[in-house]
Amino acid sequence: MNILVLNCGSSSIKAEIIEAETGQRLNGLKAERLGEAPIITFDSGGDQISCNTKGHEEVLKIALDLLQQRLKGTPIHGVGHRVVHGGEDFDQAVKIDASVEQKIEDLIDLAPLHNPINLQGIRIAKELFKDVPHVAVFDTAFHHTLPKRAKTYAIPVDLAEKHQVRRYGFHGTSHDYVSKMAAEFLQSELRELRLITCHLGNGCSLAAVEYGRSIETSMGMTPLEGLVMGTRSGDIDPGILIYLKEKENLSINDIDHLLNKQSGLKGLAGVNDMRDIIQKSTEGDDGSRLALQVFTHRVRKYIGAYAAVMGGVDAIIFTGGIGENSPVVRHRVAQRLDFLGAVINEDKNHDIRLSHEQKVVDFSMNHSRVKLLAIKTDEQYSIAQQAANLIQEKNKVNTVPPIPIAVSGRHMHITQETLEQLFGKGYELTVKKPLSQPGQFAANEQVTVVGPKNKIERVRILGPCRPKNQIEISRTDEFFLGIDVPVRESGKTTNTPGCKVIGPKGTVDLEEGVICAWRHIHMTPDDAAIFGVKDRDIVEVEVSEGDRALTFGNVLIRVSPKYKLEMHIDTDEGNAAELSRGATGALNATGGAAKLKKRRIS
Repeated sequence: MNILVLNCGSSSIKAEIIEAETGQRLNGLKAERLGEAPIITFDSGGDQISCNTKGHEEVLKIALDLLQQRLKGTPIHGVGHRVVHGGEDFDQAVKIDASVEQKIEDLIDLAPLHNPINLQGIRIAKELFKDVPHVAVFDTAFHHTLPKRAKTYAIPVDLAEKHQVRRYGFHGTSHDYVSKMAAEFLQSELRELRLITCHLGNGCSLAAVEYGRSIETSMGMTPLEGLVMGTRSGDIDPGILIYLKEKENLSINDIDHLLNKQSGLKGLAGVNDMRDIIQKSTEGDDGSRLALQVFTHRVRKYIGAYAAVMGGVDAIIFTGGIGENSPVVRHRVAQRLDFLGAVINEDKNHDIRLSHEQKVVDFSMNHSRVKLLAIKTDEQYSIAQQAANLIQEKNKVNTVPPIPIAVSGRHMHITQETLEQLFGKGYELTVKKPLSQPGQFAANEQVTVVGPKNKIERVRILGPCRPKNQIEISRTDEFFLGIDVPVRESGKTTNTPGCKVIGPKGTVDLEEGVICAWRHIHMTPDDAAIFGVKDRDIVEVEVSEGDRALTFGNVLIRVSPKYKLEMHIDTDEGNAAELSRGATGALNATGGAAKLKKRRIS
């Protein structure tokens, strides 16, 4: 399937025709200097055409018309559009209709430099390519999995909710793509890895990708927050803005221009191209040296912070124009990360030459516990893939049954060794009642769970015994006990907090194992085929029963012949929806009832 991928930026336009299954480039162009003397350069032959007109609209019409003429009968099956800001509405690619266009327009206040141009590109392309589907792929979509603690700003809640003020994150398509490439290169499943992805270019952002989900990212409500960038300041004390406004008599527009156009590398060194800064720094320019130091210091600081947030890291990924091509920056960032177990191989780092043939290079030492990877990002290809999947309706669902929902109270899964420490040598669990999942049962045995602040008595053990201890509690329990508990898939207990457990015959201090369970649906392979999903898919489930109907997002699909169809949520989630016994839910749909809203983490 041939997809025209359109990326309309603030100063340039990039269009490529990509064969979505293979990534083969069939043709493409780039239009630059749109506000001055626009030049269109074609990929095939490198031909250049100067335009007598300025601005995105006219240049885009000329560029796409010329591209059509060069297609020579090559069919276009769809158009994929990069859209910077999807707000709270879009957590995946969507087919573009009038309502989607309106929502993108409604989000212009959140991305005034990008969304208007993205929307203009959509509308012009729809005029030129009327007979094919158009798909929007959002930079913010990948970061919809950010937990509340990561996406919430400490301002009055009512003000934040009124104006949609929260961390959204950007460069999501790139972070998503290189995470998957890293998992493939490391021959591991994405759900088993903790990754720090560093997208370093004229715009820069980091993301903490824990077991396939973005749980932290450096850009915020806008692309201004976080790292030092080409012309953007990144993190800055808000008090400085108040101070400068008074001292320099600056308007809001002046401050916006200062932070977005005059700061960052340009503000420190006078230029914003890292290649020029590195060259000038070797020639003794103090401003360039400072810019290089501040830039790499900020990246290294965020890496340390994200390693702490995830309780460790398996690989650190460098991508983007600077991350892929600058050994100096990679060296300065990676030095002194050996405390994390990341040890740079300077020779490999210096020799990196990424290409479409060699997209991933490991430049860490053989004994490095944490891998240092340079990965060639390919947002265009990722957009083409997402558009093709949506157009081909790979997510098509036939008539499906409702999904039974079970509310799980706090409980403990236990090893035989721990059971004997708590109940006595040779002790075996006794069955109180069978559970819905085959072979599982609620045991008669109960324990007391003790946290730093309080204890919870009569926590039931579920059987049979397992290879790992695991205690599943709700957010309410978390705050009552005084334990900072992550949301995790069952069995993923590495770097989780522990607690004290008291039984009738003894006490055990668990080093790890306390989690809030990631809401999930158990399915058999036959169920999965009916619903059109696979193991590891992430879906939404709508609960419309009762007075407090709601939609549960970020629901994990788990498929096994041993399972029985059922969705599991905890007591807090059940109370939020006021669910009663026998409640059911339905997989959410977008773009018509035959479209299942889902994505995959590996």
